Amino acid sequence: MTISAEAPLKVSVISHDQGAWLEGLVADLDALATPLALTITLNVPEALPGSIASRTDIRWRHNDRPQGFGANHNRAFEQGGGEWFAVLNPDLRLPSDPFPALQEAVDAAEVGVVAPRMLAPDGAFDDNARFFPSPMDLVRKAFGRHEGRVPISGDAPQAAGWLGGMFLFFPRAVFARLGGFDEGFHLYYEDVDLCARLWKRGYRVEVVPGATAVHHAQRASRRDLRYMGWHLRSIARYFYKHFGRLPEKPGSQAA
Repeated sequence: MTISAEAPLKVSVISHDQGAWLEGLVADLDALATPLALTITLNVPEALPGSIASRTDIRWRHNDRPQGFGANHNRAFEQGGGEWFAVLNPDLRLPSDPFPALQEAVDAAEVGVVAPRMLAPDGAFDDNARFFPSPMDLVRKAFGRHEGRVPISGDAPQAAGWLGGMFLFFPRAVFARLGGFDEGFHLYYEDVDLCARLWKRGYRVEVVPGATAVHHAQRASRRDLRYMGWHLRSIARYFYKHFGRLPEKPGSQAA
């Protein structure tokens, strides 16, 4: 068992009535060689599986009312400690330990955040490393004519515009210097905004193909009007903050 409050790696996970997924992720974290401290935020009341409900080596946070993605991870970060800070979705599985390769990559100069290469459950490559979007990109995507994903080859770290928030790995000092996630985004585009702010401050954003994780994507905004509304408001907020003010090279399709 590698979960310890004193570990230099602090991992934050949010569950929104996702206990079944959470059980599998915790089992995978238990099996890793990398020591880590784990904070799990229960965003809504839920009955947890017996295998994790009584765990005292996990730091539990219970919200009186649901909070957004960024707010929950920021509160977990504020509990302090450690050299690295990682944000993970509960619907991830870790068939191997991604953290040594991520630590090595993020310890390089001017690297602000890294992520493993994400796989779908069938083994296909997921799209967690992407170019920054433009309004026209979103129109083309709505009609199935724009991918936006960064082409990845080999195992060496490589630059991406932004990385999906299902798995992000930071040097703690960088996350603190950035002020964490912008809590004005409720659920979507916090990751895009954070990566844009990193690039603007001179940090690199990189995907590490030599590390992998499996993502059982939920895609809630495609079938729930409430989530779709949050998604659209977040897109509007992102473009209000950043449109026309992004770095010219990193993360652009011309890069």
